[in-house]
Amino acid sequence: MNYKETLFFIAKCLTISLEEKNRKEIEIQLKTSEIDWDNVVKVSTAHFVFPALYCNLKRANFLHFLPEELVNYMIHITDLNRERNQQIIDQAKEINELLLKNNITPIFLKGTGNLIEGLYEDIAERMVGDIDFIVSNEDFRNTVAILKKEKYKAKNEVYMDFHWHYPKMVKENRIAAVEVHNKVLKKPYTSYLDYKTLKDNSFSSSNCTVASFENQLLITILQKQINDNLYFSKTITLRNVYDSFLLSVNTTSKKRNLKNKIIKKYLNNYKSCATELLNAPKSIEYTINKESKKYLESYLKIIGNSKKELKKIALINSYIRIKDKLKILQYSFTDKEYSSYTFRRLKNVSFYLKNLGLKKPKPNA
Repeated sequence: MNYKETLFFIAKCLTISLEEKNRKEIEIQLKTSEIDWDNVVKVSTAHFVFPALYCNLKRANFLHFLPEELVNYMIHITDLNRERNQQIIDQAKEINELLLKNNITPIFLKGTGNLIEGLYEDIAERMVGDIDFIVSNEDFRNTVAILKKEKYKAKNEVYMDFHWHYPKMVKENRIAAVEVHNKVLKKPYTSYLDYKTLKDNSFSSSNCTVASFENQLLITILQKQINDNLYFSKTITLRNVYDSFLLSVNTTSKKRNLKNKIIKKYLNNYKSCATELLNAPKSIEYTINKESKKYLESYLKIIGNSKKELKKIALINSYIRIKDKLKILQYSFTDKEYSSYTFRRLKNVSFYLKNLGLKKPKPNA
């Protein structure tokens, strides 16, 4: 099994608890094909879905098809992740209680939000890095100050005002780093998922406020594509795809009418790839058009290790990085947050040295 075949096998496995067609196809594949389990472990770990893979295979009663040693390893890792996630939930509830006492309502996002709202049948399925939550612009600075008072510290205290979250904050004897957001999406898309929008459509779970399934779906797809420019590199992790799938299953409310053409394009093209990976689950809907076909074709070439396509993507990424820097400069003339950042950078000598290639790299420790 090459990388592409392994990726598709794992992706399909992630749906077998809810998609009968895929469950039957995976069962046939397990009975009749030689599965490269070393590759499966490597790829599922790189895509942060190793525990989710185990949980779905277990629910489908397929574990007897796997090597016993692998099953034991999967159980061990999944048990560790379950324990970690329970600690993350407890830590999130502790932060929630602290902020509510100060009349601040955090809305929990991404993995932590999904855990709190019960998206997964088993909390061990999701590999979570940080505790992400958003507060209003008015409460943002106060929230950071309250957490600092509670011994949370950021390694890098340099905060760029236009960034979508404060630098990661950690606390001794707490398992997860915390990211305090006052935005979900960077400019010019901030208003589509701002605090007010998320609050109006949120709901309460275990006394915590979480974004609606529909808004969580939008965050899952758009944050990586827009903030990290992954739309252009067509970098898609199975963790995000799995979350998108489960959130789509749970999204029963009327979909928001997103008028922004770029956002609609990003969503549609992402869904074209997710649908292909997951073998066309019923819950993910998208429009097949010229753009989505072209995007999917490029994505399939990338995961198929096409040197020509990878070279093209590398050039696009270089162009996007330059474009991003020029945008910051452009916004600096009209936006106070951006102008403050730009002025700070222009005063910094190391900024010039780095960009002119004159700054020496730090010696290895």
